[in-house]
Amino acid sequence: MSEPTAVRLASAQGRWVLVTAVLGSGMAMLDSTVVNVALPRIGQDLNADLGVLQWTVSAYMLTLASLILLGGSLGDLYGRRRVFVIGVLWFAAASLLCGLAPNAAVLIAARALQGVGGALLTPGSLALMQAVFHPDDRARAVGAWSGLGGVAAAVGPFIGGWLVDGPGWRWVFFVNVPLAAVCVPVALRHVPETRERRGRERHGFDVPGAALGALALAGVTYALIAAPDRGASPGVIVPAVAGLLFGVAFVRVERRRTDPMLPPEIFTNRQFSAINAVTVCVYAAFSGFFFLSVLQLQVVAGYSALEAGTALLPTTVLMLLLSARSGELGQRIGPRIPLTAGPVVCAAGMLLMVRAGVGASYAADVLPALVVLGLGMVTLVAPLTSTVLAAVEVDRAGLASGINNAAARAAGLVAVAALPLLAGMSPEAYRSATEFAAAFRRAMLLCAVILLVGALIAWLTVRPDVLRPAEPEVPQPCHPECRYHCGVSAPPLDPGESGSGSP
Repeated sequence: MSEPTAVRLASAQGRWVLVTAVLGSGMAMLDSTVVNVALPRIGQDLNADLGVLQWTVSAYMLTLASLILLGGSLGDLYGRRRVFVIGVLWFAAASLLCGLAPNAAVLIAARALQGVGGALLTPGSLALMQAVFHPDDRARAVGAWSGLGGVAAAVGPFIGGWLVDGPGWRWVFFVNVPLAAVCVPVALRHVPETRERRGRERHGFDVPGAALGALALAGVTYALIAAPDRGASPGVIVPAVAGLLFGVAFVRVERRRTDPMLPPEIFTNRQFSAINAVTVCVYAAFSGFFFLSVLQLQVVAGYSALEAGTALLPTTVLMLLLSARSGELGQRIGPRIPLTAGPVVCAAGMLLMVRAGVGASYAADVLPALVVLGLGMVTLVAPLTSTVLAAVEVDRAGLASGINNAAARAAGLVAVAALPLLAGMSPEAYRSATEFAAAFRRAMLLCAVILLVGALIAWLTVRPDVLRPAEPEVPQPCHPECRYHCGVSAPPLDPGESGSGSP
């Protein structure tokens, strides 16, 4: 059990905790979207094909998805604030290396290192809020965190476009350094340290599990990205089969370890398993959309990087204005309706985006799609995050956050690798407006179908009462015929125990 804390969101310390969490997770969210806008310019500068652009995105998501479970567990065991701060510093250093990369190989390697830092800071930002805030304020804090973090993700294309058209694409990475310089001192001064008590007696980490998970994702991702260029060749089939075999080995190792990175028993919680299935569908579609839509606006509609980034601002405004209220609404009416309606609305927005072709009008073709998509995101993001954490006990907040983030990132990783293949994009597709536009339409239809599957899962599996606080247990009478009770609802403490909460 975590050490008792009850920081209120309205207090000065509570606001600093929220600011710290938003700054840290915002770095990762901002980076994941700002890079998308820079991809065409990176491709031109480094003379890269679509596969290199996919790897620029996928290398980051690969290490993030593979290690985020370990990052969440490290926070629970050794201190959520400590691991969070290490992650922020690591992320900033890797960002600096990305900006200095002389070629595509170094850039991809540096992006993989960025993912390691993201695996440490992303689950930590959410877990420290869950452990620090008073239970009555958690849903509202998570809603504010989701909204402001969503703003960072949505404003990323605008900032990226401004930087790409101005000082150059390398500055989309340099911008993380000053953010880290602000985040770290605030965290060290204002955020209390929390950890899982029983973690003090636990030793060792699931290195085999982390390695096997990374190899499984890497093999499958490599095969999906290489397939459009190499077809069903040994260079595609061998890594695909190897990835699947590594995946099977990962499952076997996790079942046999006494202290696994991914405890299989957590999935016996049907609500937790269901919400992660919804997460996979939602974030696969989101990742595919944001990866391809900024290319569509630049390659097909003829927008500059800044214009393409600015075009996505409506989602930013909607997330900023409405996400905190969405978190409160989800707690009041239950998450089932928001998690069903949200993906449906997002699917409609993605289908509308196919109108953003050659000579498309922003007001008539692009803006309606982004407004509808933004409303769908507002509806589902905060309740989704709150439901993940409400499905488990507070002590496992870091692990639960890590699993959910791993599910989201792995889904995004596979989507970015698979969608161009499934939509029929060639390695040089982003150099041809006609070819890219046709493939983009097919990709948006696939994204919409994935979202509708997520909505169906939510409606059939998510309990409407999962966000309601548990009712306090009323002590029972000592004897069935007694009209009074002793006021004691548990066995007496042993002489060596105390009620101070110390381990």
